[in-house]
Amino acid sequence: MKRVHLFVSGRVQGVFFRAHTRDLAQRLGLTGFVRNLPDGRVEVVAEGPEEKLQELVAFCHRGPPLAHVTGVEVRWEEPTGEFRGFSVR
Repeated sequence: MKRVHLFVSGRVQGVFFRAHTRDLAQRLGLTGFVRNLPDGRVEVVAEGPEEKLQELVAFCHRGPPLAHVTGVEVRWEEPTGEFRGFSVR
């Protein structure tokens, strides 16, 4: 089990980024959350097997069809087990 903390920049709010991220994370069996930040970025925190987290990170570099991702800050952290599912906040 691993934990990844992402900050995604670009045109990532108002383009269904959170919904697509949640749907993918749920399909991958990950736990955590995705939310918009006041500065226009999207924050993602996810826990699960490293190979599944890598799939989520790869998606965040692309985003859904209407998004335009210009940067992704990736932080690998120790998992806490605090989440019961994956949600949009």
